[in-house]
Amino acid sequence: MFSEWVEKAVNPVTRILGLAMAIRGFASSSPFLSSGGRHILPLLMTASIVAEEYVVQLEPEDESGANPLGVLSVIWHELSGGVGPWGAVRPLFAVALSLVPLLFLGQHFNREHRKGGEWFLIQFPLILSLVLWPVLYFWSIADAWWVSSGIVASAETKENLESTR
Repeated sequence: MFSEWVEKAVNPVTRILGLAMAIRGFASSSPFLSSGGRHILPLLMTASIVAEEYVVQLEPEDESGANPLGVLSVIWHELSGGVGPWGAVRPLFAVALSLVPLLFLGQHFNREHRKGGEWFLIQFPLILSLVLWPVLYFWSIADAWWVSSGIVASAETKENLESTR
């Protein structure tokens, strides 16, 4: 019964799977088959259904041709990560500002004035302990980088969402 089904199978994937299982003797010893051997294996049914659902869609080719300005635009887009010149430089500028000690300018640049002010006030007791102040200083540099990168990423995401509408 199983071999008759394999011979009648139209889908080549189903036929190959069925033949492979028949060669291995799976049909006679399978726990998935009923005692009369009248039911088809659920795995084979799934394989035949899934194989028929694959659809390939090709995008139409744009035959407008490439111009030098377009090539330079693509190169700049790839170099800057798609966020433009300011988006690529903004985190570096925030780090450069935060390298100025005692002022926490990176946080102010990222418009986190409250955080910059609080860190400015908390640094005075920490200066007395020469161990904890450098921790706060280096943490402020890392925080300026992370926040600025997050601002660039959220602006880019917002821009992408608006362009899809």
